[in-house]
Amino acid sequence: MTWEELFFDLAFVFALTQFSEQLHEDHSWFGTGRALILFVPVYWAWGGVVLYTNQRDMRSLLDRVGIITLGLVSLLMALTIPRAYDDYGLLFVAIYVAGRVLLTGLALRHLPSWRRLLVGPYGVFLLTGPLLLAGALVQGAARVALWAVAATVDLLSPWVARHLVAQSRVQAAHFTHRYGLLIILVFGESLIQVGAVAAHERLTFARFIAIAAAYALVSILWYAYFGYGLSDFRRALEQAPDQPDLRRTVLVYGHLLFSFGIITIAVSLVEMVPAPLDVLPSREAMLLAGGCALFLLTFAYAYWRIHRTIAWRRVGAGAACLLLVPLATLIPALVAVASLILVIAVMVVAEELVMRRQGGDMARAMGEVSADDPTDQGPATEPDA
Repeated sequence: MTWEELFFDLAFVFALTQFSEQLHEDHSWFGTGRALILFVPVYWAWGGVVLYTNQRDMRSLLDRVGIITLGLVSLLMALTIPRAYDDYGLLFVAIYVAGRVLLTGLALRHLPSWRRLLVGPYGVFLLTGPLLLAGALVQGAARVALWAVAATVDLLSPWVARHLVAQSRVQAAHFTHRYGLLIILVFGESLIQVGAVAAHERLTFARFIAIAAAYALVSILWYAYFGYGLSDFRRALEQAPDQPDLRRTVLVYGHLLFSFGIITIAVSLVEMVPAPLDVLPSREAMLLAGGCALFLLTFAYAYWRIHRTIAWRRVGAGAACLLLVPLATLIPALVAVASLILVIAVMVVAEELVMRRQGGDMARAMGEVSADDPTDQGPATEPDA
């Protein structure tokens, strides 16, 4: 991973987390749907850069300047996202398309064929760009509908490309590190938003505890992902016979849901901190507990996709979060957050105990094998979650 990539990610994560402001203004079902529709192409643009830098050695000055310039594009685009459905729609599309054109221009120097350009991750904007532009030229439901079609095209493009062009393998360590960095940056930006809101409020004891609880909730989700997920993803990509299919489902689609789930959690935590002893309205409760459930169930799906085994602890924790949605509308917001922390903590402790037990069994097995054949260390295994 290069410094240019890290710099680009810092600029781009601001664009991703601007959706928190959009959801803060309208977190009804319709508002959440509108945010997700806009989130998809922005996330897809980031994914295109990740794939490009993964397949280049990035020693070229043109590549390095290009990635830094894309960071500026991301920063400018971020400023338009909260009002993209209002008066900044055309500006949002213009900046977005400019970034995609720049990335495609960089990729053209290396693509072996025009066919790969047209159906690959760099060329899909040739379809989505006109749809986004058409949506920017109209208002209201028509804009939402056209942009929803554009988001659908983005989501389907990897499956179409799979059947039309040969898919190349990626460098597993670099690819997973970039997606892991995205998650940690979105987590970090969520905490910054909580801190920014708290800084404008009088720091009472209840708010102090609420800030600590918000930090604890984000931290335990972070621990679950980086403790039991990222290394598993990397090993799976290294060993998968059909790596493109696995990276598409687990990393591309999975991290779309991971990121959006974190953003919804952040919105609800920002609402909770100013009045932690008040009861959460139903919409905020859904964003809070539903966001945690989305994160955990996506985590469970990733495990199933890699190991073809149901991760019962993760499924159970996700289901418990969903069950807390109606309860969260009856109890103080701080208690609702504490309940979610407890649910996720139980899952993490169970994961840790299983991992340690299986690690001990593996060590004993390796010791027995070594006694017979010192050169045979046995295969590495993952804990059955």
